[in-house]
Amino acid sequence: MQLDARLQADCSLICELTESSLLLMNNALVDWFILVPHCEEIELTNLPFDRQTAILQQVNLVARYLQQNCAPDKLNIATLGNVVSQLHIHVIGRKQTDPYWPAPVWGQAERRDYTEPEIEQIRQTFSEFLQQQSQ
Repeated sequence: MQLDARLQADCSLICELTESSLLLMNNALVDWFILVPHCEEIELTNLPFDRQTAILQQVNLVARYLQQNCAPDKLNIATLGNVVSQLHIHVIGRKQTDPYWPAPVWGQAERRDYTEPEIEQIRQTFSEFLQQQSQ
């Protein structure tokens, strides 16, 4: 499945999960992940219930990863389609030190510019987290 051009430009692929691609938003100062389900639907509710459940389990998995590895004070989870029409689910770890706290972070992104070694470290950490979760 082809990613929307804007997601390709703004994100780095962390890994492929069974139901979705996990991306890291590069242009945000907060810990911001995006899951893009492997489907052509643009609404989660249009998918069969078992697929919805599987995707939401992956959303919860990413939320647990953020809680364990990024120590957020708050998690934001939402689907947005106002800019990118492809179904995608945001999982964002917020801290009170976030410059936009407590205001919503949507549309207030600033470029973080992760280096390739930082992205590779996140891939490795997430891979290790997945292994722990499967045991």
